[in-house]
Amino acid sequence: MIETDKAEVPLIVPDPTDRRLTERVTGTDQTGAAVEISVPVERPLTLYLNAQEIVTMMTIGDYPEYLALGYLLNQNMLKYDDVVTEVEYDDDLQVVVVRTERHTNFEAKLKKRTQTSGCAQGTAFGDLLEAVESVALPKAELRTSWLYQMTHTINTMPSLYLEAGAIHGCVLCKEGTPVCYTEDVGRHNAVDKIAGWIYRHRVDPADKILYTTGRLTSEMIIKTVRMGIPILVSRSGFTAWGVELARQVGLTLVGRARGKRFIALSGEERIIHDQNLAFVEDESARHKRKGEDRDD
Repeated sequence: MIETDKAEVPLIVPDPTDRRLTERVTGTDQTGAAVEISVPVERPLTLYLNAQEIVTMMTIGDYPEYLALGYLLNQNMLKYDDVVTEVEYDDDLQVVVVRTERHTNFEAKLKKRTQTSGCAQGTAFGDLLEAVESVALPKAELRTSWLYQMTHTINTMPSLYLEAGAIHGCVLCKEGTPVCYTEDVGRHNAVDKIAGWIYRHRVDPADKILYTTGRLTSEMIIKTVRMGIPILVSRSGFTAWGVELARQVGLTLVGRARGKRFIALSGEERIIHDQNLAFVEDESARHKRKGEDRDD
């Protein structure tokens, strides 16, 4: 791994004032009146592992080094004990190159990749399931007071979603406090950035909670388990295979977490109900997100 003093680990939060990440566009509304709104950018980022081209992703373009490392880790192309010698990003070419001491060759696997249900990007190889079967997640705990503090804090923080919409967020939390908050056009990009941040700065995942705005799909469960995080929370809903995998590996899975409500479908033994619901506010309409009437 890349060596970093833990005291220097940066806390990451969205920066809606960064004008590289959004653009102003004009149009008309339902009455025909002129409007101007902010929309997120999309730009291609091509990832190389040593001399081999791996994938081109569509991304908003922030934290490309974390995205590259996290993608490789979550696709099982990079091992957590690998020595990364360099991560080089060229903004003009929109290319990021990860170099390792270990020789790598994924040509055969790249030919067998399959498209998953993730938006923007997301590929899973058959051996990803094998990679999580031997993972033993830490016991940890999820206090409902942390859960409500966490979701309220995340919903009221400045974000690109509140500025421009059409974007997903993932947040790594310790107890009820966010420590790494990433956004992107696809939820897989957002969670991969967190994986890269954890790896780059040797952050201990055992006492962390991962929050996502996206659906709790099989691939989100696999990525969370590969990072060694024992608790996954979403404001959105579940897929059947996602629930099945979470139960198989002992991941605490909490979905539809909005206002006072949430549903746990796996790992309920980690949850400690210490919050008086009479003191929990319902979620403001300003912070509702797409598809919530359908529990996407």
